[in-house]
Amino acid sequence: MKIEITDALVRGAHVQLEGLTKVYPGGTVGVDCIDLSVAPGEILALLGPSGCGKTTTLRMIAGLITPSAGEILIDGSSIVSLPVHRRNLGMLFQNYALFPHMNVLDNVAFGLSMRGVGKAEIEARSREALRLVQLEALADRLPKALSGGQQQRVALARAIVYRPRLLLLDEPLGALDKKLRESMQLELRQLCGQLGLTMVLVTHDQEEALTLADRIAVMRGGRIEQVGLGREVYEYPTSAFVANFIGTSNLIDARICSRDAGGTILETGQGRTIRSTADHGFKVGDDVTVSIRPEQVTLAPVGDAPASANTLEGVVTQTVFKGQNLTIHLRAAGGIDVVCTLSAALPGAAVPAAGQTWQVTWPADRAIVVARA
Repeated sequence: MKIEITDALVRGAHVQLEGLTKVYPGGTVGVDCIDLSVAPGEILALLGPSGCGKTTTLRMIAGLITPSAGEILIDGSSIVSLPVHRRNLGMLFQNYALFPHMNVLDNVAFGLSMRGVGKAEIEARSREALRLVQLEALADRLPKALSGGQQQRVALARAIVYRPRLLLLDEPLGALDKKLRESMQLELRQLCGQLGLTMVLVTHDQEEALTLADRIAVMRGGRIEQVGLGREVYEYPTSAFVANFIGTSNLIDARICSRDAGGTILETGQGRTIRSTADHGFKVGDDVTVSIRPEQVTLAPVGDAPASANTLEGVVTQTVFKGQNLTIHLRAAGGIDVVCTLSAALPGAAVPAAGQTWQVTWPADRAIVVARA
């Protein structure tokens, strides 16, 4: 989607949450004293399972829920006491809530007319917003005559027509099919990036978060478990929860036996030894979890694996074909389950079958030591 930018639309707010808390009647804590900063023009994803507090956080920023404590600052000014219509925020939700009796142009213009903007300016700004999302030619159509993706673009045009400092999105693509959702993810990122908008996105879809966001804040139980660049959170999770929520990970509980300049030696409950050279903040004697991504696991026939402390022998329980990849599930002695991801395009490669015994190995620098769940 090619975007042409006008100076009036280029902006981006600095968002800061300080001790933001929401306690519901009865004492249920929805959000538990979170601190978070979003830089101007940045796309931040709030990612987590249902009930983790991500939507509550977004709705407090929007003004739809009143915080129990804490501050919400936009460009250094508190907006906690401001009503929704005075926060100048664009909002896009899974339910597009388009007026069925209004055409596309009137749907986009509705909010501006409610704010008392002049008729000529409403027309110009609404058509400009539709042009940005490539729907100017459909201005006279009713929502029922549009596809799901087109309706989503109308809702997006309505959200940016205010020329907001900040765009808030709550599962905005959840109603679309997989291919359209993936296409819209890229278009939405391009649009927000070229307009310079700051965006806070709520999703439970880790792939969507990795595709759309510059940084990801993983939430759990009303708190932020980890925040960082998408690749950083994926490759270097700080807890077993994050490792297992962002993609798939092999998680092996172990205890740290020794640490020196050469790395860390850990022992599993089954007496297996694991070596890690990845950085961590734990000490000798700590009970931790070792996280290894399936794509970092190498599979080899028994006896063919290179000499390594990180080698396990296991029986294949199932092989799953996923198009480009094969996912191999193995069970090692002591009940340790290991998942290995292989390219399905490797010519001449033997495909492990259920019941066969294979060896798995992984490099010490990819054995990430994290806090137990």
